[in-house]
Amino acid sequence: MAALLFTHSYFLRFDSKQWKQQQPYPPLATIYAASVMRQNGNQVALFDSMFAKNPNELIPFLEKEKPKYLIIYDDGFNYLTKMCLTNMRDAAFDMIRLGKEAGCKVIVSSSDSTDRYQEYLDKGADIIIIGEGEITLLEVINSIEQQQSHEEIKGIAFIKNEKVIKTAKRDVLRDLDTLPMPAWDLIEMETYRNTWINTWGYFSLNMSTTRGCPFKCNWCAKPIYGNRYNVRSPKNVVEEMEYLKTHYQFDHIWFTDDIFGLQPGWINAFATLTEGKNYRFKIQSRVDLLLEENNIIALAKAGCETAWVGAESGSQKILDGMDKGTTIEQIYTATKLLKKNGIKPAFFLQFGYLGETMDDIEQTIKMLLDLMPDDIGVSVSYPLPGTKFYDLVKDELKEKTNWKDSDELVLMFQNTYKPEFYKHLHRLIHKKYRKQQGFQTLKDIIAEPGGMDYNKLIKVLSLCYYIPAASVLNYRLKALKK
Repeated sequence: MAALLFTHSYFLRFDSKQWKQQQPYPPLATIYAASVMRQNGNQVALFDSMFAKNPNELIPFLEKEKPKYLIIYDDGFNYLTKMCLTNMRDAAFDMIRLGKEAGCKVIVSSSDSTDRYQEYLDKGADIIIIGEGEITLLEVINSIEQQQSHEEIKGIAFIKNEKVIKTAKRDVLRDLDTLPMPAWDLIEMETYRNTWINTWGYFSLNMSTTRGCPFKCNWCAKPIYGNRYNVRSPKNVVEEMEYLKTHYQFDHIWFTDDIFGLQPGWINAFATLTEGKNYRFKIQSRVDLLLEENNIIALAKAGCETAWVGAESGSQKILDGMDKGTTIEQIYTATKLLKKNGIKPAFFLQFGYLGETMDDIEQTIKMLLDLMPDDIGVSVSYPLPGTKFYDLVKDELKEKTNWKDSDELVLMFQNTYKPEFYKHLHRLIHKKYRKQQGFQTLKDIIAEPGGMDYNKLIKVLSLCYYIPAASVLNYRLKALKK
């Protein structure tokens, strides 16, 4: 029986925007891997870096657990880890060093190490897991414990005789129901609960029902789960929801899937199993998928509160350039249908894609203000290895190839406008959106004065800030456009 100390390299404090938002989720992929290893007879422990101040907080865990292996296993279900932020990369390098100083064999599994395995090996990691990691990790540990060669194990990189060896690609796991439930007991749940309750007034946990995404958006990196789409059964998912409700009393679930409920009939089966249980949850989906079958009606029946969609752009030219596979008409139709069924639509928007002009930007702003989703996430195009988009711009990437945190939003390649333009555009979009929310709320209050509450009052009063702020940013943007 081997002693394994699991950790991950996402430090919430190292991402100022996310630290301010205070919406932490446990490292789901990490505790999946820990559960698999424990099921196979290994002793496991966890240093959850989510709330840590720096990597040195790992040291007491190394001293207490005295593990043979330090497993830095990032949460590949969390989009923030897929961004490969340099603050987190530096933290991972520090933890590799600490693990080696403690005499551990260090194994790393992450989006960033999959893309940059040479760098992680150079920093002292013994083995890098490439792609989906649970079964690979089990085989690696078994081979080391049995003093066998691991050169035939698929999906790893390591150094032998001063040469980097990268083995053949491992196929992803197809039957996700065969995995044990994540090791939720390793999480200090009260820290997460208190953070959510104190900031938002409710407690949200994360779950995954799928792995992978079959769509071909050419800027989307999929280094861990790839283009195959594999799904848990609705029964298996609901059993975990019931376990989490019983043991941790969540108020809300974030389903981390890239695409929730893609398999035909899955959402309807899930809705039947959850009917009457009063679950609240948010998902990520596509507008074309939402319009299939009676998916939106079934989601409302199941308790879906918010549906995030990759709207990306209000310009069909840009959507086609991204190989998005959706239309502006579908965005409008799905958004209106979500609202009609009591589900809050939320948009991911992306600016700065190749060939985008001011006309394309204005079309996106128009779409946003026409539809007024409940929330928005605004970013600029971000090239990641393994994507067609990265290949198109990689020759323009110099020393800087990643953001340091999720709020840096620097355009790292040459486009229609300079990077400063897009930083101002990001701020302007938010100001215009909040201003429109204020006006919309004011109209609602005038039409129904009895519906006034504290939140509505704040939105109306915020107009005193957003009206002049939007005007100033609009003026600055025009200057940067020249």
